[in-house]
Amino acid sequence: VQLQASGGGLVQPGGSLRLSCADSGFAFSYFTIGWFRQAPGKEREAVSAISASDSRTYYTDSVKGRFTISRDNTKNTVFLQMNSLKPDDTAVYYCAARVGHLPSAKADEYLFWGQGTQVTVSS
Repeated sequence: VQLQASGGGLVQPGGSLRLSCADSGFAFSYFTIGWFRQAPGKEREAVSAISASDSRTYYTDSVKGRFTISRDNTKNTVFLQMNSLKPDDTAVYYCAARVGHLPSAKADEYLFWGQGTQVTVSS
Protein backbone atom coordinates (compact mmCIF):
# COMPACT_ATOMS: atom_id res chain seq x y z
CA VAL A 1 0.00 0.00 0.00
CA GLN A 2 1.43 3.34 -1.02
CA LEU A 3 -0.82 6.27 -0.22
CA GLN A 4 -0.51 9.62 -1.92
CA ALA A 5 -2.39 12.58 -0.46
CA SER A 6 -3.01 15.66 -2.56
CA GLY A 7 -5.31 18.62 -2.95
CA GLY A 8 -4.15 20.89 -0.16
CA GLY A 9 -3.56 24.59 -0.58
CA LEU A 10 -4.32 28.08 0.62
CA VAL A 11 -7.98 29.06 0.84
CA GLN A 12 -9.91 31.88 2.41
CA PRO A 13 -12.29 31.26 5.32
CA GLY A 14 -15.55 29.90 4.01
CA GLY A 15 -13.87 28.36 1.02
CA SER A 16 -13.61 24.74 -0.08
CA LEU A 17 -10.96 22.19 -0.91
CA ARG A 18 -11.11 18.57 -1.94
CA LEU A 19 -8.36 16.29 -0.73
CA SER A 20 -7.57 13.03 -2.48
CA CYS A 21 -5.87 9.93 -1.16
CA ALA A 22 -4.79 7.60 -3.92
CA ASP A 23 -3.17 4.19 -3.75
CA SER A 24 -1.38 2.32 -6.47
CA GLY A 25 -1.94 -1.10 -4.89
CA PHE A 26 -4.45 -3.68 -5.95
CA ALA A 27 -6.06 -4.27 -2.55
CA PHE A 28 -7.24 -0.74 -1.88
CA SER A 29 -10.89 -1.73 -1.60
CA TYR A 30 -10.11 -3.93 1.40
CA PHE A 31 -8.75 -1.09 3.51
CA THR A 32 -10.52 1.36 5.72
CA ILE A 33 -9.13 4.83 5.04
CA GLY A 34 -8.81 7.62 7.56
CA TRP A 35 -7.89 11.27 7.36
CA PHE A 36 -5.90 12.80 10.21
CA ARG A 37 -4.53 16.29 10.69
CA GLN A 38 -1.86 17.93 12.76
CA ALA A 39 -1.53 21.63 13.36
CA PRO A 40 1.67 23.24 14.68
CA GLY A 41 1.97 22.70 18.40
CA LYS A 42 -1.05 20.42 18.53
CA GLU A 43 -1.55 16.70 18.69
CA ARG A 44 -2.60 14.74 15.66
CA GLU A 45 -6.34 14.24 15.50
CA ALA A 46 -8.65 12.07 13.49
CA VAL A 47 -10.82 14.02 11.08
CA SER A 48 -12.79 11.42 9.18
CA ALA A 49 -12.72 7.82 8.09
CA ILE A 50 -14.58 5.52 5.72
CA SER A 51 -14.88 1.78 5.99
CA ALA A 52 -13.66 -0.62 3.35
CA SER A 53 -16.80 -2.53 2.57
CA ASP A 54 -19.98 -0.64 3.30
CA SER A 55 -18.75 2.95 3.36
CA ARG A 56 -19.62 3.57 6.98
CA THR A 57 -18.15 6.88 8.01
CA TYR A 58 -16.74 8.70 11.00
CA TYR A 59 -16.39 12.46 11.48
CA THR A 60 -14.96 14.35 14.37
CA ASP A 61 -17.49 16.77 15.84
CA SER A 62 -15.76 19.92 14.61
CA VAL A 63 -16.15 18.97 10.93
CA LYS A 64 -19.61 17.41 10.93
CA GLY A 65 -21.83 19.08 8.37
CA ARG A 66 -18.84 20.67 6.63
CA PHE A 67 -16.67 17.77 5.49
CA THR A 68 -17.73 14.75 3.44
CA ILE A 69 -15.65 11.63 2.93
CA SER A 70 -16.23 9.29 0.01
CA ARG A 71 -14.39 6.62 -1.89
CA ASP A 72 -14.17 5.37 -5.45
CA ASN A 73 -12.66 1.92 -5.35
CA THR A 74 -12.52 1.76 -9.16
CA LYS A 75 -9.99 4.59 -8.97
CA ASN A 76 -8.34 3.48 -5.70
CA THR A 77 -9.08 6.90 -4.28
CA VAL A 78 -10.70 8.37 -1.19
CA PHE A 79 -11.87 11.97 -1.22
CA LEU A 80 -12.37 14.46 1.57
CA GLN A 81 -14.57 17.35 0.47
CA MET A 82 -14.04 20.23 2.85
CA ASN A 83 -16.52 23.10 2.78
CA SER A 84 -16.98 26.19 4.94
CA LEU A 85 -13.36 26.03 5.94
CA LYS A 86 -12.22 27.82 9.06
CA PRO A 87 -8.79 29.00 10.19
CA ASP A 88 -8.89 26.23 12.82
CA ASP A 89 -8.86 23.71 9.98
CA THR A 90 -5.32 24.77 9.10
CA ALA A 91 -3.06 21.75 9.44
CA VAL A 92 -1.14 19.12 7.58
CA TYR A 93 -3.61 16.46 6.52
CA TYR A 94 -2.59 12.82 6.27
CA CYS A 95 -4.43 9.81 4.94
CA ALA A 96 -3.88 6.37 6.36
CA ALA A 97 -5.07 2.83 5.80
CA ARG A 98 -6.02 0.07 8.18
CA VAL A 99 -7.12 -3.51 7.85
CA GLY A 100 -10.58 -3.83 9.26
CA HIS A 101 -14.07 -2.70 8.49
CA LEU A 102 -14.65 -0.08 11.15
CA PRO A 103 -13.93 3.60 10.42
CA SER A 104 -11.71 3.96 13.47
CA ALA A 105 -10.46 7.27 14.85
CA LYS A 106 -7.49 5.63 16.56
CA ALA A 107 -4.29 6.48 14.75
CA ASP A 108 -2.38 3.50 16.13
CA GLU A 109 -4.78 1.15 14.34
CA TYR A 110 -3.65 2.45 10.96
CA LEU A 111 -0.69 0.62 9.45
CA PHE A 112 0.03 2.62 6.32
CA TRP A 113 0.42 6.37 6.07
CA GLY A 114 0.80 8.75 3.18
CA GLN A 115 2.76 11.95 3.15
CA GLY A 116 0.88 15.00 4.30
CA THR A 117 -0.71 17.77 2.33
CA GLN A 118 -0.82 21.26 3.76
CA VAL A 119 -4.16 23.01 4.18
CA THR A 120 -4.03 26.68 5.13
CA VAL A 121 -7.18 28.67 5.76
CA SER A 122 -6.42 32.35 5.96
CA SER A 123 -7.59 35.66 4.63
